[in-house]
Amino acid sequence: MPDIKVRSLSDLKTLRKALAEAAEREAERQRALAEAEREARRRQNLFREAIGTVTALKGQHDRLWYTPEPPDPIPVQRERDEERVLRESLSDAFDVSTLLDTDDQLSFRRPGIGLDVTRKLRAGHWSIQRQLDLHGLRTEEAREALGEFIRLSFRTGIRCVRVVHGKGLGSPGKMPVLKGRVQSWLVQKKEVLAFVQARPAEGGAGALVVLLQPSQRRMGSGG
Repeated sequence: MPDIKVRSLSDLKTLRKALAEAAEREAERQRALAEAEREARRRQNLFREAIGTVTALKGQHDRLWYTPEPPDPIPVQRERDEERVLRESLSDAFDVSTLLDTDDQLSFRRPGIGLDVTRKLRAGHWSIQRQLDLHGLRTEEAREALGEFIRLSFRTGIRCVRVVHGKGLGSPGKMPVLKGRVQSWLVQKKEVLAFVQARPAEGGAGALVVLLQPSQRRMGSGG
């Protein structure tokens, strides 16, 4: 109940009314509690009357064991597929700048991969076996195409591919829109070991040469 200051007869009447209302609310609360207790006792009595006299079971063989029904089967394959999609989703928010080698061409190599790998890749040590041209694709289309291209190349035992992202000559401001995103997406693909900017004859600043992990299929064939 809020504080009420009595300064006149009117204030006193207001106070009395407030006290009476508070007392009535408290009485109603007590009546509700008493009714709840009576209802609980009534239910207990009904339960006892319904089950009658209870006799304890004797011996191990007299016990009744409850066997719950088995739960619904877990859709393992669906969960695996969903996990795969999550693993393969490529984010634009991924900061790739700290992972690139600070050379003129901002090459990339996984931890544990030596500098000789990127040198050989730049020198054409591995023959380019497949190419993906992303010219004219929107960002989402390019993301999906690149992910599928890398995945299929890896599965079929391809080791070295070229990804053409363009130099941005036809883009607003003459800036390569896809270049940074392609680098970021490639770093997020576990199949990618390293990549370098292509040689001038292979696309130069508008393309990347990518080295993929050896697939189990290729390793198993002894290649």
